[in-house]
Amino acid sequence: MLLLEHLLAGRGCLLLWLLLSVLRAQPSEEARPRSMPCQQSPMKVSCKGVGLRKFPKELGQGVKYLELSNNFIQNLSGSYLPGFGQLEYLDMCFNQLEAVSATTLAQLSQLRSLLLGSNHLDRNYRANGRAFRLLRSIEVLDLSANNLESHMAGWYISNLTRLRMLDLSRNKMTRLPVGIFWSMPQLRELNLSNNYIMEIEEGAFEALELLEVVNLALNSLHCISGFSLTQLRVLNLSHNALELFISEEGAEPYLLQVLDLSHNRLLYFPELPKAHYLTHLNLSNNLIASLLPGSRRPEEFVPCYTEMARFNRTLHTAAGLTHVADLDLSNNRLQLFPFTFFHSLGSLHSLSLAMNCLQDVAREPLTGGTEPSDRSPTPLERATLSVHSLDLHSNAICVLPRWFFDYLPQLEAIDLGSNSLQPCESPGSDRGGNSGEGSPVPAPGGTCTPFYNVPHLKHLSLCKNNIARLQPYAFNRTSLLSLDLSGNKDLFMPKEALGGLEFSLQKLSLRGNQMDNSKAELPCLDTLKVLDLSGNNLSLLPTGLFCCPLESLNIRNNNLLTLEKPALISWSHSLKDVSVAGNPFSCCSLAWLDTLRAAGVGVRDLDEALCAYRDQSRNFSAKITSSPRWLCPPPKDTISLAPFVVVMSLFFLSFGACCLLKKGQKVPECAGLQSNRVGVFPPHPKIAEPAQVSSPHQHPACFANQIKGVWLVLSSGLGRGGLWATSPSPEGWYPHLLCSLQDVKCAISTRGWVFCPAVTRSHHPGQETKAGAG
Repeated sequence: MLLLEHLLAGRGCLLLWLLLSVLRAQPSEEARPRSMPCQQSPMKVSCKGVGLRKFPKELGQGVKYLELSNNFIQNLSGSYLPGFGQLEYLDMCFNQLEAVSATTLAQLSQLRSLLLGSNHLDRNYRANGRAFRLLRSIEVLDLSANNLESHMAGWYISNLTRLRMLDLSRNKMTRLPVGIFWSMPQLRELNLSNNYIMEIEEGAFEALELLEVVNLALNSLHCISGFSLTQLRVLNLSHNALELFISEEGAEPYLLQVLDLSHNRLLYFPELPKAHYLTHLNLSNNLIASLLPGSRRPEEFVPCYTEMARFNRTLHTAAGLTHVADLDLSNNRLQLFPFTFFHSLGSLHSLSLAMNCLQDVAREPLTGGTEPSDRSPTPLERATLSVHSLDLHSNAICVLPRWFFDYLPQLEAIDLGSNSLQPCESPGSDRGGNSGEGSPVPAPGGTCTPFYNVPHLKHLSLCKNNIARLQPYAFNRTSLLSLDLSGNKDLFMPKEALGGLEFSLQKLSLRGNQMDNSKAELPCLDTLKVLDLSGNNLSLLPTGLFCCPLESLNIRNNNLLTLEKPALISWSHSLKDVSVAGNPFSCCSLAWLDTLRAAGVGVRDLDEALCAYRDQSRNFSAKITSSPRWLCPPPKDTISLAPFVVVMSLFFLSFGACCLLKKGQKVPECAGLQSNRVGVFPPHPKIAEPAQVSSPHQHPACFANQIKGVWLVLSSGLGRGGLWATSPSPEGWYPHLLCSLQDVKCAISTRGWVFCPAVTRSHHPGQETKAGAG
């Protein structure tokens, strides 16, 4: 019983000790590690992401900028906040803010910018809205991502008369009622993107006479009719469901400069009769099927609005866009390229018609129909375009007529990728760069496009056009700086194909053409700096490249075993970087890598590059960065020295034997009989080769020691009685009798062992040497 009480008492003491230890380990409120310190400067304090849970109680003298974003603050409250009256900028985005105290905001009399995005201000919006009325100096307000509905947002901004920038994006607003912005006459920038706005009541923006930038992207608007915000400079209506955009025809011109209507459902070009200052118009990703005047509506289309019943006046609309420099009509349903439509766009610099259904080029007279004319235009009819950059990729264009480039005399860059164009051969017998004009000789049926003699064209892309053969001098007298011919499977490119580009071409892409050595012939391009040959079947680099001053070379995914030395020498002063991965390089032919490194050339993908080697009947691969050259056999020059070394060793051994026999000494004393590789052959003319063994422990034999892969017999020589060698012992170096001279039958196996048929014993001073039977 006493023992039991003693055990219970001991166990209780142990539990009490553990409890005290746990309590000591619990840090007190004062002992807990403090949050990460805030970064401070004389006028700015930044406490981003330091784990704050309460609003600071005081602020240093002179601080005007306070950043408290990415914390856990729930309430903006405090009875008295010393130093906060001087604050001009407060960032509390990405907190858990849900309550704002009127007492606190009343002390922020100098506050100009208040950022409260990504909080929970929808929870106490009435009390918070009343507190916001005390922000009489606020100019920038961010209420984004607060789950605010339309009436909640209106409550927050109901009395902010000095506001200049307002962000209400990423909320839950569904409509803009009349008067929602009536108290903000100074507002210049408004962000309403990423809401659910389906309706804008008439007069909602009426009080915003200074408004310049409006972002209504990512909403659910279906129609904009009677657009009257003439003072706007930037309007973003992308990613809505707009089927119609019509502006009012008033006497006052619109100041709009940037209009984004992309990713909508527009069927026609928008009505913009007075947008004389518009410079950037984005109409990509819509349903526009034609730009021609009088084009018919799609049969399945039924007008949903009275405004849409008006006949399409596309031509009249484009007449006022005299300052448009950038027009994007990509990813629509256009089937013709109408030059007529673009005649009035005298300032057009960049035009994109990519990813449409273009098959032909239309050049109708202004009163003509929709069918392209067959006759060539007279000089009076020609109205050239000022386009410098044209994007027509991913269409169904099969041929471009010669006059197409005549209508674009300032064209510098054109992307014709993913079409079905075949370049024509340059006409005339004289192919020189300064030769006279040749008359066009189109292919039978007019199935090719002439890319020669386009003097201003500098950049051309013909990737993925299914070009089977590039005709000779296809780009003659066209001073291209860059040419993209990638993605044309099995392209055959004779040496003359790039004739005429020898002194202009700087960038060439032949990527992914699966060309072998016979299909890739290049002339000497004196100005070529960037070349992409990746994704082909080349086992040798085209010899024409050896004279090119290449700076960047991509030869990934070919069949190259090595890089030719002449090419590396010619590029040693110009080449800066190269990509080589995906080639079956030989691990035993990596001298090219040493040359590149010595020249300071960067190998971008060296970590991915592999090389191959063969071990007996199997093939292996290794990373080039692992220095795999030790796997390779020694060079031929080294192998040729082996017989010479063996002969010389035998000579010195014979000389030493004669020397010892003449002197009649028992211990070899002749010097100079050392060899790293010993091959001892008996004086008999015929000797039977002993069977090869793999280890000296498997056969009674005298053997050499293996040191770093080389077999040695230390201080060996023929003396009286047999083959002698010295080896270390605790007392020093002593001679050993390796084999009896009476019947020396030693041989060197393929692994370097020296075998003898006699079993020998160590010979130390004072001991008899007993040779084995032989």
